Amino acid sequence: MPLRKYSRIQTNFLAGKSSRNSSVFCLNSSPSPSSISLSVSHGPVNLAVDVTNTKNIKKKMTNRTIKLNNNNNKTTNTSITHNKPKPKPNKRPRQVRKPNPKNHQEEESSPSIGDIEDFFKFGKDEILEIRASLLDWYDHNQRDLPWRRINNNSGVDSEEETTRRAYAVWVSEVMLQQTRVQTVIDYFNRWMLKWPTLHHLAQASLEEVNEMWAGLGYYRRGRFLLEGAQMIVEGGGVFPKNNCDLRKVRGIGEYTAGAIASIAFKEAVPVVDGNVVRVISRLKAISANPKDSATVKNIWKLAGQLVDPSRPGDFNQALMELGATTCSPLSPSCSICPISGQCCVLSLSKSNESINVTDYPTKVVKAKQRQDFSAVSVVEILDSGNMTEKTQSESKFLLVKRPDEGLLAGLWEFPSVMLKGETDLATRREAVDHFLKKSFNLDVKKSCNIVLREDVGEYVHVFSHIRLKMYIELFVLHLKGRKNIMQQDKESIVWKYLDSKALATIGLTSGVRRVYTMVQQFKQIKLNPVPMTTRKKPISRKKRVAEVDPGGE
Repeated sequence: MPLRKYSRIQTNFLAGKSSRNSSVFCLNSSPSPSSISLSVSHGPVNLAVDVTNTKNIKKKMTNRTIKLNNNNNKTTNTSITHNKPKPKPNKRPRQVRKPNPKNHQEEESSPSIGDIEDFFKFGKDEILEIRASLLDWYDHNQRDLPWRRINNNSGVDSEEETTRRAYAVWVSEVMLQQTRVQTVIDYFNRWMLKWPTLHHLAQASLEEVNEMWAGLGYYRRGRFLLEGAQMIVEGGGVFPKNNCDLRKVRGIGEYTAGAIASIAFKEAVPVVDGNVVRVISRLKAISANPKDSATVKNIWKLAGQLVDPSRPGDFNQALMELGATTCSPLSPSCSICPISGQCCVLSLSKSNESINVTDYPTKVVKAKQRQDFSAVSVVEILDSGNMTEKTQSESKFLLVKRPDEGLLAGLWEFPSVMLKGETDLATRREAVDHFLKKSFNLDVKKSCNIVLREDVGEYVHVFSHIRLKMYIELFVLHLKGRKNIMQQDKESIVWKYLDSKALATIGLTSGVRRVYTMVQQFKQIKLNPVPMTTRKKPISRKKRVAEVDPGGE
């Protein structure tokens, strides 16, 4: 079949929807005795295409109509007719008779969305061209990444080598989710140095994993890696070798399973991430919502058609690499794209100035982030009642472990209290005092001396769906009679003391690390002021001008 050209109307069929904004839609095919006519009418626009050798539409189909309702209660009528004369107008409709059982199989029901979806597939020649062009481009342009060096080792693949390669792919793919490649490289190298095999990781603790993961964000990914490794080792230590078995491992979803199966075990299964969605949406001009489940399902199907059976891992990496480097969201390099000849959107943009490649995939409005507020108290415990360099070096900070479920599960932070909204200083301090008394039996008015309590400032930490505004204070205490602060209910909260050296090296989230940095900067300014003898006198404006420009010009 000759080259196909589609537009937005095709993509709405893929998602099972109609669109009032549909524009040009065509499918070029040579006529044949078995050809049928597909006509699309929408408002003032009437379009027609010829479809050859369609398996799902039989010769006896006549005057069948699909009506797709849109949001404005209008219809898009798609009539699929055989080349027969139209019935006369105002003709009395014939009485509908119940078909005989013998002829029941010959009757065909009205075409469904599934019938239309069959029209929109990659052609055989198109698939071969995309595979060859993309793999050749990848062989000459792939980035040198540490996890790929493990995959490209030559020689006979032993069981140990295959498992090591699968483990490296697993770690790298999980780290690369929602994180830039350049950021992941250092984390991957440190991870593999500490836990070079699956069995090494299975022996690690969650706290060790969280410390290693600190700064990458989405900390649940690290916990799933640990739990998945432990699950495999407890099940006999044999790494699953196919897509179906990989999906049974804790924390491994459709994307990660496809990546491991295709790259490490050469199984011909697709991999779809944000880069692949963008490339395929442009190849097929899919304007439907890329987050819609029906659209995602169809993109997975299209990606599955393209996978090269002889080099599935390389092809999947090539497709993702193309989206990450060449077919970028805002500035695609179409002139050097190896598959630009098969790109439907690029073809449409050349014939229609109103269409841009960057219009695809459709931009989805993100949900508004929730606004949260919290009071963070950096509690520093001194051995004496004076703040000197010696006492500060011997002081310890109180850290609290977050619950094992929810946001930042199992991670360490300074004592904090969620607030109902914008609050004043007195209200925040009252909330912090209540938390310390409830959690540690620490009465700030009776059981300790307050050496220093200062408001440090505010900091907004942005998560994917939350904007958390933190009010930060430095709370320096000296316990009366060296009373042990560790008197809370052990089942309700987990905590620990850390000195400044340990705090500087422990794995903390970027938000907690930022809070600690703000406190340290505040202490340098507040507690170590510049001596009067070293302060310079203010310079007059005339003198400043003269120093900046001695010539007076």
